[in-house]
Amino acid sequence: MALAVSLLPESQLDALNAAYQNSIARRRWRTLVGFAIALAALALAAVGAEVDLGTFFGKIGNFFSYFDRIFRLDSGARVWTDPAEWFWGWRKWLGLLGETLLISYVGTLAGAVLAVLLNFFAARNTAPQPWLLFVIRRFLEICRTVPDIVFALVFVIAFGLGPMAGVLAIAIHSTGALGKLFSEIVENVDMKPVEGVRSTGAGWIACMRFAVLPQVISGFASYALLRFEINVRGASVMRFVGAGGIGQELIVSIRKFYYSDVSAILLLIIVTVFVIDISTGWIRGRLTGGRA
Repeated sequence: MALAVSLLPESQLDALNAAYQNSIARRRWRTLVGFAIALAALALAAVGAEVDLGTFFGKIGNFFSYFDRIFRLDSGARVWTDPAEWFWGWRKWLGLLGETLLISYVGTLAGAVLAVLLNFFAARNTAPQPWLLFVIRRFLEICRTVPDIVFALVFVIAFGLGPMAGVLAIAIHSTGALGKLFSEIVENVDMKPVEGVRSTGAGWIACMRFAVLPQVISGFASYALLRFEINVRGASVMRFVGAGGIGQELIVSIRKFYYSDVSAILLLIIVTVFVIDISTGWIRGRLTGGRA
């Protein structure tokens, strides 16, 4: 190719070079225009959202000063100089943190079971009837569109204060989110095993059980573990509306300006989420055939 180009007359080489330079210039111009449009859209969105950069830069110091306060004890010393004083309520906090984990676990498990049962009706290649596909998809959309803390508030009003409201809220929201993810996995399965099972005279349930489920079960488990990570963080604030967990203790500490308690509780939550993230990530890697 290089030899063929070298044999071209000089005038044609100049024309090719000019065309190449023009192509590069057009690409750069399109990139510049696209960047300018994106910046303009961002600026308009910021104005619409009433983002005031003056207020942001003028008060950003309050943010850092708050973090400075939560890492100080009442005596003024740094929290890590006296861990016993910093974590004075660790028994109570660990009990509430355990309650948060149980809320997340039960809610995620219930949501995953419902999602497994419903997702086959929400996948285009396995839904037995078009109207059922439409109904189940709309139901899953409602479940995942309403924030879980809103569901928790509704259940607190209905069933009273306590962990049950948090469990129900997480279960419903997880059903919607996992149902969507599970159905997308099912829509990408190989349908030849389904045709083979159906050729034996098996019904729809048997086809799903013996031809589809074995192909997707590891993906289901991986997404359910990922959802559990998300729900642990969500359950940490459920107590804000009285739905159980460690959130109530956190909000009380914030409102009463118990600064060192805020940092201690946050640290417990962060460490717990780190441990869950690492462990479930390892399990998900094993399930999907990735490296541990």
